[in-house]
Amino acid sequence: MNSIPLSDVDSAKGAENSIGDLVSSATSQMSTLFRSEIELAKTEIVGEVKKGAVGGGLFAVAGVVGLYSSFFFFFFLAELLAVWLERWAAFLIVFLIMLVTAAVLALVGFQRVRKIRKPEATIRSVNELKKLKPGSAQAAVTATDRGLYT
Repeated sequence: MNSIPLSDVDSAKGAENSIGDLVSSATSQMSTLFRSEIELAKTEIVGEVKKGAVGGGLFAVAGVVGLYSSFFFFFFLAELLAVWLERWAAFLIVFLIMLVTAAVLALVGFQRVRKIRKPEATIRSVNELKKLKPGSAQAAVTATDRGLYT
């Protein structure tokens, strides 16, 4: 849905509209408007959830790498105590490489999660609806001139 399909049904019959017709058309338009607002909110939230999932996945990978790094750290300590300077240097290098990898993944994951935004268009649109008064000319102009994504 790329716009709110509201029409000026009140002017279709001119002065012949009954109160029942006016109430019926207002109810229909409000229903359509609310459905459109819900659709807008869904559209915005799905994109933000995807960003959060990618960032969360990167945090999970960073955690796994960090846990595997702890194995090498303890292995390094054992080798360090057993042999003072030959094998442990290799284990230390592996440990540092894994820590750097975990730090980079955590940083990228943090940046992805930080980019998550609230559904601003939906909030703005709902706030505009709160300001409108039923029967005002502004309500008719705002509802018909603006689409769902404008």
